[in-house]
Amino acid sequence: MKVLVIGSGGREHALVWKLAQSPQVEDLYCAPGNPGMTGEAECVDIASDDIAGLKAFALEKGIDLTVVGPEAPLVAGIADEFEAAGLAVAGPSAYAAQLEGSKAFAKDAMTRFGVPTAGYKVFTDPAEAKAYVRAADRPLVIKADGLAAGKGVILCKDAAEAEDAVKLVMEDKAFGDAGDTLVAEEWLLGEEASFLVFTDGKTIVTMPSSQDHKAVGEGDTGPNTGGMGAYSPAPVVTPPMAEKVMEQVIRPMVQGMAKEGHPFKGILYAGLMIAPDGELGVLEFNVRFGDPEAQPLLVRLDSDLADILLKLAQGKLDQAEVKWSERPSVCVVLASGGYPGKYQTGKQITGLENAATCREVTVFHAGTKLVDGKLVTSGGRVLGVTALGSSVAEAIERAYEACDLIQWEGKYLRRDIGHRALARAVSGGALVGVLMGSANDKDIMAETGKALSGLGVPYEMRVMSAHRTPAEAAAYASGAAARGIKVLIAGAGMAAHLAGALAAQSNLPVIAVPLNASPLNGLDALLASVQMPPGVPVATVAIGKPGAYNAGILAAQIIALGDEDLAGRLALRRIEMAEKVRKADAELQG
Repeated sequence: MKVLVIGSGGREHALVWKLAQSPQVEDLYCAPGNPGMTGEAECVDIASDDIAGLKAFALEKGIDLTVVGPEAPLVAGIADEFEAAGLAVAGPSAYAAQLEGSKAFAKDAMTRFGVPTAGYKVFTDPAEAKAYVRAADRPLVIKADGLAAGKGVILCKDAAEAEDAVKLVMEDKAFGDAGDTLVAEEWLLGEEASFLVFTDGKTIVTMPSSQDHKAVGEGDTGPNTGGMGAYSPAPVVTPPMAEKVMEQVIRPMVQGMAKEGHPFKGILYAGLMIAPDGELGVLEFNVRFGDPEAQPLLVRLDSDLADILLKLAQGKLDQAEVKWSERPSVCVVLASGGYPGKYQTGKQITGLENAATCREVTVFHAGTKLVDGKLVTSGGRVLGVTALGSSVAEAIERAYEACDLIQWEGKYLRRDIGHRALARAVSGGALVGVLMGSANDKDIMAETGKALSGLGVPYEMRVMSAHRTPAEAAAYASGAAARGIKVLIAGAGMAAHLAGALAAQSNLPVIAVPLNASPLNGLDALLASVQMPPGVPVATVAIGKPGAYNAGILAAQIIALGDEDLAGRLALRRIEMAEKVRKADAELQG
């Protein structure tokens, strides 16, 4: 079989790497490719958007299968052009590719097919868009309608930020013609995940879940990029959740497109938001492998990718064998300093030979080129260091070990790729430890859980006593940070020593909830919590249920200092509280 891969990034290198392993592939080409593919494919100097040139090459070489990596050629109609010339393509038609090419088209399709997504409005007039966001006066997500290399999405916490985003997209043309039309949608709360499938328009074959890290900064802070890393699987996508995604998202979309006479054939990628209560919302659809999600996914594929994609292109996906490794994988992107803003290129890269010796690590090239025989940087995202492991922690450790062996001037990377999966693995996902001195306090401390769960903050509850089980309480506090816990909350009555005992063993913030457990109505616990010696601080809230609830909110506010998503949920909570007051006032007056 002769195979042509179109594209030049890390995703395309991963595709070439996997296709080269197929016994069915005799000749493998990539247009335009990159230096990392040397030895696996012949790179052809044809741009990925030169559809006429690519078609002429494919016909000349007798290409049996074309695999399209980036979205732009698909949106431009490369699959239609190739199929009209009798060439098999693993990718959707131009019409179907509008699911990624136009966010307005995708939102309309989701509405028609009953796929859950955020409420939205579409604008072509910036003045109308500004008037809408001013009147809405709540957190919104502003999106350029067209292709923007993963960067045309702006999260806005208030009306002022939304107005600025409208100006940036529609008037300043920060994303070019992609901003001629704008989509303003509600800000969904929860945790993001990526869910990809193979489909020939009839048969659907799922891939393992994955999670991308779009923000440039650690803790998911700063502007969005094309992706700073990814890992697979994403623990937030449990088996029941995966089936829910299939029933509510993937099958309705594939069946809906087919029913309307435009069957989707290729890789369908649903970007999900999973709320704390398990509700789903689709943020976006892509019509190809993600980058960098492709890297950790493809290293987990135990089947022949060439066979899968050929059968997909032929409408025979039901005949393909698709098996995946159970082992987790992680991809860490090494980028040029300054990305996604201005950055320098032409910096010599060293250490790749040493990184290649790391166990179960593969380095995929994304933005590299050869100059006078030396490998140098040529883009914002330069390399994708991808590792397998028996656990997500082992995969992360292997990836970063290799990352540290690769150097160039200005190299930048995030050091927390996979942090959500790692936190779930070491602490069941809990970020807050809620302790109480007695099981009798459970009803009161449930208010803490109510506050945390309402904001999507995972927590765990334990019963421990500063007096009856002091060793267990001390061990819990001293080991909490290593297990991913960020804040400790202690509910206790009378002498209320539990909070102080925890604070003495941990540098984590400790919040005391005084409980009414004596004739003094909780005042003894309140005073005991407040009167801590210098150097061992404990924050103290009100007595009983109101304090327990506020302890949860305060813990969330502390964590939100390093979590923009949670900060947005807290801001939305304040707006909702204000709306309830206004509604009550209106009802009273009406």
